[in-house]
Amino acid sequence: MTSNYYVYGVLEKTTLDLEVAGVEGASHVSTVDYPPFSAVVSDIDVEDPEETDENARAHDDVLQAVMEHGGGHTVVPMQFGMVFDSARGVKNILRGGRRAFTKALRDTEGMVELGVKLVAEQDTDVDTETIREDAAERLATVADEVAEGDLFSDLIVLNRSYLVAREKREAFDEAVDELEADYPDLRVQYTGPWAPYNFVDIEISGSRSNVPHR
Repeated sequence: MTSNYYVYGVLEKTTLDLEVAGVEGASHVSTVDYPPFSAVVSDIDVEDPEETDENARAHDDVLQAVMEHGGGHTVVPMQFGMVFDSARGVKNILRGGRRAFTKALRDTEGMVELGVKLVAEQDTDVDTETIREDAAERLATVADEVAEGDLFSDLIVLNRSYLVAREKREAFDEAVDELEADYPDLRVQYTGPWAPYNFVDIEISGSRSNVPHR
């Protein structure tokens, strides 16, 4: 018996009913409305879904499906694991976070997040600082905002997330392709589009705990 609502993200009030695989084996997602917002939810049987690779991937897959549906939606992503036992609890979040959601949706309207990581191959000698500066300059020209990622290995030359307008996506793709062609000794890891995880900063008081965005 279904009893819980798993929340993936928040968008401007929109009615959705999509067949897409979600967290904990959910087969579709819908919306819970509290104007001017809608929360993207699916029904699940558990209160605390395990953060497995499969569930984390499903969380992102649902957000991507919503972002691409009907010509594209701007979505404020929720951290993995937000579960409520009633639609009323979900509506309380939308009501209490009204100011923060309004700002986040306004700041990311029409934008997607893209990730770029440049990794040097083993036993290659590259001018890390020069390449990082060049790549950062090229990509910044076609992005609206940049978020630094961790350089957790000496092989990682650049690791950043970019907030890019949908109409600039092709130009950003081309900039990444040019980097790949100009630096054959580097491996380019290009990911997305993602919901703008790194460009919204909201802390929400959930039904059981404070749940910050990652």
